[in-house]
Amino acid sequence: MSDYITIRPSHGHWVIRAGGAVLGETRAALELVEGHNPAVIYFPRSDVAMAFLEPSATRSTCPHKGEASYFSIIANSGAIKDAVWSYETPKPGVEAIAGYLAFYTNKVVVEQI
Repeated sequence: MSDYITIRPSHGHWVIRAGGAVLGETRAALELVEGHNPAVIYFPRSDVAMAFLEPSATRSTCPHKGEASYFSIIANSGAIKDAVWSYETPKPGVEAIAGYLAFYTNKVVVEQI
């Protein structure tokens, strides 16, 4: 697993924006690289405005990370369906992402400032 997935602290200040609002800011992000895929930034839930997120019935399964649950973002401009995912009980070896959220960058802005 450690050869396929790498998780490490992502230093710096990260921001999530959607629907004209800042949904979260953190200096405690994690960067997950899976195989040859681009890095995904995971935000601690404590640094995200959870009031804007609504749990979705959508689920998916990754053979390396386990089952992901999804959230839609409730914005003034309307719902952004399944824009956020989380591994509530990730598989052994990737436990570091438990309690963190990742965001689809084609649905929201995730940037380092």
